[in-house]
Amino acid sequence: MSRRRPGSRQAAGFVPRILVLPAVVALALLLVPLVALVARVQWSSLVADVTSPQALSALGLSLSTGIVATGVCTILGIPLAIVIARSSARTAGLLRALVTVPLVLPPMVGGVALLYLFGRTGWLGGVLADLGIRLPFSTPAVVIAQTFVALPFLVLAVEGSLRATGVGYEQAAAGLGAGRWTILRRITLPLAAPGIVAGVVLCFARAIGEFGATALFAGNAPGVTQTMPLAIYTAFNGAGVTQGTAIALSLLLLFTAVGVLLLVRAWRPTGQGVPS
Repeated sequence: MSRRRPGSRQAAGFVPRILVLPAVVALALLLVPLVALVARVQWSSLVADVTSPQALSALGLSLSTGIVATGVCTILGIPLAIVIARSSARTAGLLRALVTVPLVLPPMVGGVALLYLFGRTGWLGGVLADLGIRLPFSTPAVVIAQTFVALPFLVLAVEGSLRATGVGYEQAAAGLGAGRWTILRRITLPLAAPGIVAGVVLCFARAIGEFGATALFAGNAPGVTQTMPLAIYTAFNGAGVTQGTAIALSLLLLFTAVGVLLLVRAWRPTGQGVPS
């Protein structure tokens, strides 16, 4: 007769067996559609589909704008995360709520908001037009839309990492005479490194997968604003790339998402407050 270790049941938890069925249904609801997508891939023409001129154009635009948007999010997001993590509880709660708004906001609404801000009759659009700058329906508009939807992922990841590390080391360094910039460079940022890496990876994945805000604010012009999600949408509406290419691009985005999750998991220490 096999004997269980004394702590095995406590380690496994106490889950009622009746919960297994809805859990399996939920898991199937998440995974079966992805399996159906993979099953529709035409493996014999996969390379040709991904390397077609239209697909390469959408892929190149998604990667280039995603990298730029991630860079902008890193430059702006890390300082914001530090400010939130080191603010009082009330101020941090308010700032965290404001940062979270784009996560719960429908992407289309974000596109409309950007259009009313940077459009010809928007708050900043008229000023920019007088300077000869036109943002809507241009490649920079893609970057702005991606930044708008991806920035919260980086900010929340870094802020959670900073909150988990606490301020003990920083206070000790200050007590030894270290200045603010020295503490930031030698203690704060190194301690937050796992959260920064996870946030950058999540930010990039969200940027290249952005659709709604980009469609409304930047449009869907091939070679100018048509990213991979827009190319996929256009293909299934009977225009642009073929459906075979759209499925191949969808598979590419799926593999990217899986790779992102693996990277985030690899950089996430136990108990780290990083969203995934």
